Amino acid sequence: MSSDRNPVRTVPLGTRDGAVETLPDLFDETVRLPGAPAATGATPEGAAWLASAGRYPRSTRVLWEDRPTAPVVLACGSVFDVVNTPAVFGRLMLDRLWDEGPGTGPVAAHRGRMLLFAAPGTAQRLPSLLEWEARGSGGASDRGRAIPPLLCHGTGDAVTVPAPIPTARPDSRWLVAPDTREPWLPGPEVMLWAAVRAARSAARRRFPAPSPAAPVSISLPADQDANVYDVSRRR
Repeated sequence: MSSDRNPVRTVPLGTRDGAVETLPDLFDETVRLPGAPAATGATPEGAAWLASAGRYPRSTRVLWEDRPTAPVVLACGSVFDVVNTPAVFGRLMLDRLWDEGPGTGPVAAHRGRMLLFAAPGTAQRLPSLLEWEARGSGGASDRGRAIPPLLCHGTGDAVTVPAPIPTARPDSRWLVAPDTREPWLPGPEVMLWAAVRAARSAARRRFPAPSPAAPVSISLPADQDANVYDVSRRR
């Protein structure tokens, strides 16, 4: 990607060549990719597509007409599946998909996690592909081990999706909002491809040793990355 990013709030991630690396704050609404439009909500067509996943699509549409800022729980498996990733790793997957791959379907950030909407059936197939990648052809694969556990939501599962229009809630927002009644959705092979390349990127990052005088944290900062991706580049 181009390096001429807008100024953003960042958090330390690791070091490379002695310099501290940073990632944009996942829920900073000012963050966007160069050339990408400002953060927006779902279009009416995109909201209708989301509503079609529910048991009562008309009721969902009526709810959003009355309360357009209300998140809602929708069933997975028929209209879409969802791959639920840690925030930092999900950001790396998005970068790979938009820099080198076909782009993504809708993507949301919700409560410190990233929700990548995928084609129905992905939740059933992707875990076995990830297991195969972790084992490798002749033993455990380093890049497979570097992939964190990914939650795959399919038939019988449900997820909370952000409101169709932007709200003041920093913990629930669209990164790639649905904008059509028939959005393109990546399948399990594309998601595996992105996870493998994200793992390679993560493996290249070196984390600094904690200072003896500094408190030791066992986790990364929770809310990272908030790029808005240009859907016109989707292939």
